[in-house]
Amino acid sequence: MTKEVASSTSTLASPLAMAVPPALTAQIAQALAPVPAATPSAAERMDQAAHAMLSRVSGGLSPISLSLAWADWAMHLAASPGRQSTLAQQAAKLLSAAGPAAGPTADAPKRPESDERFRDPAWEQWPFNVYKNQYKAACAWWEQAVQLDGVARHHGHLVNFFTRQWLDAMSPSNFAATNPQVQQALRDSAGQSLAAGSRLLTRDLAEQATKQPGDGEAAAAALPPLPYRVGQDVAVTPGKVVYRNHLIELIRYEPTTETVHPEPLLIVPSCIMKYYILDLSPGNSMVRYLVSQGHVVYIISWRNPDAADRDLGMRDYLRSGVMDAMAAVARTSGTRRLHAAGYCLGGTFLSIVAAALAGHHAAGEAHPLRRQSDIADLPQLQSVTLLATLTDFTEPGELGVFIDDDQLRTLREEMARTGFLSGRQMAGSFQFLGSRDLIWARNVRRYLLGQDDQPNDLMSWNADVTRLPERMHSEYLQSLYLNNALATGRYRVGDVAVALSDLHAPMFIVGTARDHVAPWKSVYKIHLLTDTETTFVLASGGHNAGIVSEPGHARRSYQLASREPGQAYVAPEDYAAGAPAQEGSWWEAWSAWLAQRSGPRVALPPLPKDVALDDAPGQYVHVRHAD
Repeated sequence: MTKEVASSTSTLASPLAMAVPPALTAQIAQALAPVPAATPSAAERMDQAAHAMLSRVSGGLSPISLSLAWADWAMHLAASPGRQSTLAQQAAKLLSAAGPAAGPTADAPKRPESDERFRDPAWEQWPFNVYKNQYKAACAWWEQAVQLDGVARHHGHLVNFFTRQWLDAMSPSNFAATNPQVQQALRDSAGQSLAAGSRLLTRDLAEQATKQPGDGEAAAAALPPLPYRVGQDVAVTPGKVVYRNHLIELIRYEPTTETVHPEPLLIVPSCIMKYYILDLSPGNSMVRYLVSQGHVVYIISWRNPDAADRDLGMRDYLRSGVMDAMAAVARTSGTRRLHAAGYCLGGTFLSIVAAALAGHHAAGEAHPLRRQSDIADLPQLQSVTLLATLTDFTEPGELGVFIDDDQLRTLREEMARTGFLSGRQMAGSFQFLGSRDLIWARNVRRYLLGQDDQPNDLMSWNADVTRLPERMHSEYLQSLYLNNALATGRYRVGDVAVALSDLHAPMFIVGTARDHVAPWKSVYKIHLLTDTETTFVLASGGHNAGIVSEPGHARRSYQLASREPGQAYVAPEDYAAGAPAQEGSWWEAWSAWLAQRSGPRVALPPLPKDVALDDAPGQYVHVRHAD
């Protein structure tokens, strides 16, 4: 019996499926068993080797997809003489306006600089103002040049994205000879700033060369320690592991108030990251804040997979992950109703399970497939919160540059070799999306100014990378990103298609203003897929910093507006223009929203000792891999 069949059988034999007859259980297990993959032929192996070589040259991306995109753009431009003439005229005009000058005239109006790279006053002095102005002229021209009618939408996205990447790399702020701040630092330090930067570069290159990917304790032990130690500096909110299976540990946190809300809150973080993004240092821990407000909090800690877990699929993450956690919360809390919150991919998992559960309760005994479903014994959801979560994947933002058929084939071939998507690959992808800040600005600060990074808890967490199993990641990208199956009612849990329109529990949705992973306007599309009480929050910050937004954090704000069932749709632009802005943390509004949808507070009895398996943060969070 393969590991996957064993996993499926184990899942079906869990408390979630006690009511399913043994014969039916065996039939379902047989139906769920994967078809053995055919052994690749010599020709296929040759093709895969060639694809792998090309992928390494192009940084893990598909060179075919990139070539097709540039060819599409170039041929449309070649066939558009009028557009060529317009671009030539624009180039002459922009170069003339950005030509050599002694400096700004005394009566010239001073406009605030919007680009953080050029905010230092030294950029207004000659010759640095010329470098800056010519660079900005080039950016403005290319922004127009990449916009061509007739170019396929995805190809246009690729061309636009990689043009911006190239322009960011060529910024005069990235070079010592054209950056006035670097030159001033050189003068002030008598050259020591550049010497310090050289030492940092040498150290980083040496560390990179000694990193050896691999599994096992020896490879993990060779990793440099994290600046913030898990369980000592971060992830320190007191709690107990109350459930464990091959995929998750479930942590229940100790209440800190005399009375609590009777419905517990289950948090489903993304498996792309370690869960303690929501339990960082005590001062900015979402978990600690919620516990202090009288909420009984449970959180899933996903296991960091290895090559042996390559056959874990989406259904494992839904059933052994979210569903088993829900059952364990009900079992250890004694309640049949709970609040649930999901973050990023964890929110997508939660929305699928919530829709399946809602559809089951709506259909009742009328639907034979739902009657035999393994969700029959799950508790009901009092509310659903989705944090920076996509449910409609038609506009996934910058991540869309990595999603097309050929890109996915390249990725599948790479994962077939290792059995997983490595943490390094994911971290590199996210760095690529934010290269201006995460690569170029950091390189200038570190290697040209000689300023070492000052670690913080969020940076330490960001270095604690995780993997994704081969099968799960392929299914996730194919079904959701490429085919948008959830939003179109074609995603199935077991044999039943789920629809988000079945959801009727109150929803609290959070998008963040500068999110490159889950753009807030795409998060907002949940309004088109459901007709239930929905409160939408647009928070300042990005995908991580906008969610980790503790009370008291400087320069934090949010907008909030609600829609009742049956109300007319409001476009995201109209929401942003009309929703009142509020200073401070949206955590406070969320805690109050949860309290309003909970029963009267009660005294919570202590957790029975035989339920506790381990102290928080558990064992799985400590698993690290060298790739």
